[in-house]
Amino acid sequence: MAEKKTQDRKVVADNRRARFDFEIGEVFEAGIALSGTEVKSLRSGRATVAESYVSAKTGEAIIYNTFIPEYLQANRFNHEPRRPRKLLLHKRQIAKIWQAVEREGMTVVPLRIYFNEQGRAKVEIAIARGRKAHDKREALKAKDWARDKQRLLRDRG
Repeated sequence: MAEKKTQDRKVVADNRRARFDFEIGEVFEAGIALSGTEVKSLRSGRATVAESYVSAKTGEAIIYNTFIPEYLQANRFNHEPRRPRKLLLHKRQIAKIWQAVEREGMTVVPLRIYFNEQGRAKVEIAIARGRKAHDKREALKAKDWARDKQRLLRDRG
């Protein structure tokens, strides 16, 4: 019996700041429509998703301001680094996301870009609510205490 290889996701870009600035709600995995040079550039792992945002005015989800640098070997066939890119989601998922945005005042934040087990580029997006300054301080306190607690337990035991 042949064992199935389990390959970890290759994370290309991670938006760590989003987990601090927002309370993350429901998370979705979306495909992303890319050109060939964009995929090659992503495989080299130099993309940035930190200042990106998602919008859906025409009924389809589009990610804006994601930086995928030009692929150096592609000369004149290269892509524009910050062009809007279409996200591939089911219509029900898009409707669910935008109901939350319209009704509850939530926002849609890209969390990371990665390659899945089949080698396809995916974007992890989340419905999120913005944190206030005092919420951010509470989150930092909780994180510091968890780190100190782990350190104390490790030193004692």
